[in-house]
Amino acid sequence: MKIKSKIGILVLLSTIILLSGCNVQSAVDVLTPLPSLPTETIRPPAETPIVTAPSVETTTPENESGREDAQGNVVVYVTPLNLEQQGETLDFEITMDTHSVDLSMDLSQLASLTTDTGKTIQPLKWDAPMGGHHVSGVLSFQSSLDGSPFLEGAATIKLTLVNVDVPERNFTWQLNGQ
Repeated sequence: MKIKSKIGILVLLSTIILLSGCNVQSAVDVLTPLPSLPTETIRPPAETPIVTAPSVETTTPENESGREDAQGNVVVYVTPLNLEQQGETLDFEITMDTHSVDLSMDLSQLASLTTDTGKTIQPLKWDAPMGGHHVSGVLSFQSSLDGSPFLEGAATIKLTLVNVDVPERNFTWQLNGQ
């Protein structure tokens, strides 16, 4: 009977580790009972504001051109790589982090780039690994439209991602010199 009990515990631990997704510590956290806390320490005082994750884009402090959107269960960071010196493509580095959503998505099918002059283009490619809970890659757009520079005359651009755990995410930049 002891062998069956040990096998059962081993199967349970293996299942918890597998379902935890990212690390063994998550499984240990599930199995470790939480200490009971007095009710006073759980509730913040009335004058303390409750902080929640932003539902709109924010500028990341370490990189003024980077933007973050933390809606839903996925945090998305976007940084333009070459708005100042465009080549054949306009490129954006995108990092997505989560602990509960599978990131096996092709952003070239879920993104668009729009200027304040009304022009919109779709991506050429999403160069990133598929799947997992932490994905980084480069989303590339053609830098011209109908023979002229896509950003010509534009003061702002907006990158839109749809269906990345929420219906829509928007990232906006002011263009220099406009």
